[in-house]
Amino acid sequence: MSKKIVVAICGASGSIYGIRLLTALLKNPVKIYLVISTVGYKVLEHETGYRGESFSSFLKNNGITFNKNAYLYTYDQDDFFAPPASGSFRNDGMVIIPCSMKTLGAIASGMADNLIHRAADVNMKEKRPLILLPRETPLSIIHLKNMYVAAKAGATIMPPSPSFYSNPKNISDLVDSVIARVLDHLKIEHDLVKQWG
Repeated sequence: MSKKIVVAICGASGSIYGIRLLTALLKNPVKIYLVISTVGYKVLEHETGYRGESFSSFLKNNGITFNKNAYLYTYDQDDFFAPPASGSFRNDGMVIIPCSMKTLGAIASGMADNLIHRAADVNMKEKRPLILLPRETPLSIIHLKNMYVAAKAGATIMPPSPSFYSNPKNISDLVDSVIARVLDHLKIEHDLVKQWG
């Protein structure tokens, strides 16, 4: 049975991480439920050259191949009728990549005022994996407190901190070292980085 993964891209810098995760996931027979925030789209335009086309077309036009049994469903951030908005929608995990401090704050306070916040809230209450990749530096005491609260509620806080022990040669290698950790936590096999030892 194919895995169901909810992916959200927020308005923090680092949309390259979201795209690389989608690239890695779509090589597998998975169903991806993608939500991009309004500001997330603007950051994508600035950082990647995205121009408003369907996101599937954007990925395919950038050379990303889909497994024949992979599906990508996209939803507006205000669509509360989307499957991820309900606890009855069983999934194998949600990743918010990158996660803005606004989204982190909403999750930590239980303020589910858009589909991203609601889906995250659902995954925590249903005890399903929720992985947050907060992209900010330096971190204020408010950011740290929100990370602590989200972690206590069951989220995995995974700052996108690349590793260097694999001797990365370029930016793609650095990004892959982060995505490999996300895939590990989703229990999805990959060959992005060799396992240590």
